[in-house]
Amino acid sequence: MSAISLRNIIEVLKKYVNSRKKPLKIILIGGLALHYYGMQGRTTIDIDAEVTGDIEPLLKFLKRKNIPADLGEEIGRWSTINMPSGYKKRAITIYKEGRLMVKVLNPLDFIISKLRRFTEEDFEDALFVVNKYKLKQKDIESTAKRAIKSSPKDITILAFKKNLKYFLKKI
Repeated sequence: MSAISLRNIIEVLKKYVNSRKKPLKIILIGGLALHYYGMQGRTTIDIDAEVTGDIEPLLKFLKRKNIPADLGEEIGRWSTINMPSGYKKRAITIYKEGRLMVKVLNPLDFIISKLRRFTEEDFEDALFVVNKYKLKQKDIESTAKRAIKSSPKDITILAFKKNLKYFLKKI
């Protein structure tokens, strides 16, 4: 499996949209978002994204191109901890032409998406974005509180809060 870049994936998505003649809105949330944020040397071999519209044809298209993808309609629900409400409106448009619109999460929402899973790589990714955008602890805490408020009451909230506390100590 070879690494993919943001530029390459936009070209692939343009071909997909042109072949289907239907609009595609996609919010990138993984390594490809980090490419946009400016993380040098971060490789990724897949696409992690929220897609508006019919996902199956896109998955098949990407599979024919040997590009693995984790796609869903609502990334806000990919964890017990929901994304803060309004994350779609805050997403940053990084490419728009014809029927294709590519976005990335707002940096604060990206941090929350990483703290929900919180692997070592997620921690490093979130730390990079905090430093790059000089994000403040109080803003991260406020965004995390909105995420918790929109989430079902579950034991995983305790783990999320511990991850958040640990992360805030490290920045």
